[in-house]
Amino acid sequence: MFLITINNKAHHVGALYYFYENFTGLKLILNEQQLDITIKRLANQVLENHLDLENTVLIGIQPRGIYVSDRIVAEIKKEVAPEKVKYGKLDITFYRDDIRNQLHVPNKTDINFSIEGCQVVLIDDVLYTGRTIRAALDALLDFGRPDKVELCILVDRRFNRQLPIQPDYVGKYIDTITSQKVKVIADQHEVVLY
Repeated sequence: MFLITINNKAHHVGALYYFYENFTGLKLILNEQQLDITIKRLANQVLENHLDLENTVLIGIQPRGIYVSDRIVAEIKKEVAPEKVKYGKLDITFYRDDIRNQLHVPNKTDINFSIEGCQVVLIDDVLYTGRTIRAALDALLDFGRPDKVELCILVDRRFNRQLPIQPDYVGKYIDTITSQKVKVIADQHEVVLY
C-alpha cells in the first residue's frame, strides 16, 4: 500500500487521486514519483543517442520548459562530467506567430555558445500544436546552423498538432480535447490535466 502524508496525516494515494478528480477539476497525469522516473528515463534516452555529448547541446525553451530541462540536465550531469554538458535557455517570445494576439512577457535567453554544426536537443514541457517548437526552431538560427535538432518533450498531446512536428523523446503520450489544458506544476512536482 502506498501512503502519502498531508498535514501529518497518512492518506492512501487512491484517496488523493479521488480528491483531485472529483473536487478540483484536475486529473493527475504524473505524480511526483512518476515524474521523477520519467525525467530519469528521458535523460537516459538522450544519453543513449549522445553518449559523449561531444557535439551536443541541450536547450530548454522558456518559460515552462525550463523546469523540465533543468531536471533532465541535472540527471545527465550525474552520468557524465558536468563540464561536458552544454546547456542553454531559449526565449521564443518574439518568434511566436501569436505575438500580436496575446500579451507575452519576454524571458532571458541564456546561450553563451554557438550551435553551428552541433546536434541540438530542444527540451519543453508539453507538445500541443507545434507552434512553440516552430518558433524555437526560428530562434535557434540566431545562434548558428545546427547539424541536427531533436525534440525532447515531457508530455505529448498527440492528435492536436497544427504543424508537422513530432518529438524524438517523449515522457508520456496523452489524448486530450482542444478545450483541455496540461500543466506541469513545478512546485508540487506533478503534471495535471484540466
